[in-house]
Amino acid sequence: MRRSPKELCANVHSPQMTTAETMPEKPSPSAYHLLLQLEQQFDDLLGTIEVAVSLYEQQHPAAWVFNHPTPTHQWLREALFDMWHEHDQDGRETRNYIAIVAANDELLTAIEAINRSKALFGERLQHIKQTFPQTLSEAKSRLPLRHPHVNEALRRNGLARLHLKQSWRQLPIAQAPVSRVRFAWYSSGRSIKRVSVQEAENKLLKLDTDAPHVRIQLRKLASIPSGEVLAQVQTQAPLMRANLFFTEPLDDGHTRRALNAAMPIFVPSNSHRLPHINLPAPQPPTTRTRARRRDEKIEQDVFLPSLRIYRYR
Repeated sequence: MRRSPKELCANVHSPQMTTAETMPEKPSPSAYHLLLQLEQQFDDLLGTIEVAVSLYEQQHPAAWVFNHPTPTHQWLREALFDMWHEHDQDGRETRNYIAIVAANDELLTAIEAINRSKALFGERLQHIKQTFPQTLSEAKSRLPLRHPHVNEALRRNGLARLHLKQSWRQLPIAQAPVSRVRFAWYSSGRSIKRVSVQEAENKLLKLDTDAPHVRIQLRKLASIPSGEVLAQVQTQAPLMRANLFFTEPLDDGHTRRALNAAMPIFVPSNSHRLPHINLPAPQPPTTRTRARRRDEKIEQDVFLPSLRIYRYR
């Protein structure tokens, strides 16, 4: 049940004076006022997106959209307004919109305004999370109601709640005109977390310790020094990377820039021409395409399979 603003404010305690001589500190904004500020920032974000996509639809700049040889007139609107979880969607996953747009100065300015608004929106969400974490779910339930076509979108597409990562992720803008773009799948990404032997043991003990494979791993763990540092490895989902080659070297001498291509990339172009773009494979490779580094510090064979934990060489 949604709480009223009065109920939200009732949960916020104002600072008290401890002595007559002590002046009270200026109270922090209430949870209710923070929610109002967040809603205003969300409205501003939606407004900046509307300005940019309307400008795009008026100008019809040259654009290349991955896997869509003839993109719809409103593809950018659909991409930039996509801030919602689909039902049963993994909260860690985001939908990608791989594209290149040849943007003039006016459109680039509108995209920069979106990025500024996204950054402020993300900062306000983080502030609420740190100051009044209990109101974060309230914010996530209230914000979708401010989307201009939310009821229709939810009904048509089976969308659920606001996807925070998709709402604040930045739109890449090339620093200078680009002569060519080279896309390639990157499927070797992984995150590595250092864990102690004690932490690994605690994780194993939370599993079914009667299972033979868990007992085997506990014995393996007991056979190594207690001070050894281990690596817990999480393989990341394949992603598309883009290498932008600038027409002229930048002031710092760089001639290219590599970045993740999860969102449309806007490249400066007053000539309405796209840079040369290669055609990447429609799907990521199923096996590793990059050779392993000889100086890789983590052993190739997993040490504790149930936890994806490896030993360092």
